[in-house]
Amino acid sequence: MLRTLCQAGGAVFKNSQRTVPRLWPTPVQQRWASRLPMNTVVLFVPQQEAWVVQRMGRFHRILEPGLNFLIPILDQVRYVQSLKEIVIDIPEQSAVSQDNVTLQIDGVLYLRILDPFKASYGVEDPEYAVTQLAQTTMRSELGKLTLDKVFRERESLNSNMVHSINQASDDWGIRCLRYEIKDIQVPPRVKDSMQMQVEAERKKRATVLESEGTREADINIAEGRKQAQILASEGQKAEQINKAAGEAQAVLAKAEAKSKAIRLLSEALAEENGNAAASLSVAEQYVSAFSNLAKESNTVLLPSNTGDVSGMVTQAMTIYSRLAKPRPRLESMKADEPIEEPPVQPTSAQ
Repeated sequence: MLRTLCQAGGAVFKNSQRTVPRLWPTPVQQRWASRLPMNTVVLFVPQQEAWVVQRMGRFHRILEPGLNFLIPILDQVRYVQSLKEIVIDIPEQSAVSQDNVTLQIDGVLYLRILDPFKASYGVEDPEYAVTQLAQTTMRSELGKLTLDKVFRERESLNSNMVHSINQASDDWGIRCLRYEIKDIQVPPRVKDSMQMQVEAERKKRATVLESEGTREADINIAEGRKQAQILASEGQKAEQINKAAGEAQAVLAKAEAKSKAIRLLSEALAEENGNAAASLSVAEQYVSAFSNLAKESNTVLLPSNTGDVSGMVTQAMTIYSRLAKPRPRLESMKADEPIEEPPVQPTSAQ
């Protein structure tokens, strides 16, 4: 009986070996599991791999890395999932931006299996599902952006892709780590227009910079002229102040000199024979004045007795004597009587 049981078990084991290839994954699934191991009772699971075991067609458990034991015939390794980071190349696809520009875009997706049970029983082909999800999500994200923002906001586009994929792949036990855009191709006409736009923008910047340079140069020149005028006016002001100060000092010096001369003259007149010296000085000035007649103008006024020098000196000394006498304060306030002077007759110098 034992021999019959062993023979029956061997026949079942052979039949299970024949049916194992039918349970192997498709070529696409070979990236997730290189091969399905046979049940040899004693199994060694490599690190960073998860073996999903079925018992009599139902899920039983997930083998941990290291030594594991299975029951022959009843237990079977159905899925082998890699827990390493997986790189999937997203094929090139066409998408339309918000401003109706058709783009050709491709990328690379980096993901990892977090739950081997969901990755095995939650989706038929994880790689195909993630690839299709990435393509549709990319079309949706590109439709929200204009062409200029697609090139400027690649980082935000990548982060939005990762967030959208993770929301849908949580039920599959897959975690998207990052998504990178490899290449973005635009139509030739759009590329030519973008090139023209770049050249126009550069010319605009050059023109703006040149105008700003001219403006700053004009401002600097005007500022320099303003400062020069201010300095020149300050110089003229200082010159006038110095000139006025000099003239004031000259007037003061002349007044001091005149006061000293008058003081000396009064002292000299107070001495003995001072009147004779004063008469002599007046006579000399009278003669000197006649020598300058008719030099600056043809019309002069002369007294009737121009030849009487002694009379003129006597008259001048009389005036001086009257002014030199001390008078009371009340008399000084009265108007002085006019002094009769000899009549003068105009003569013309020939």
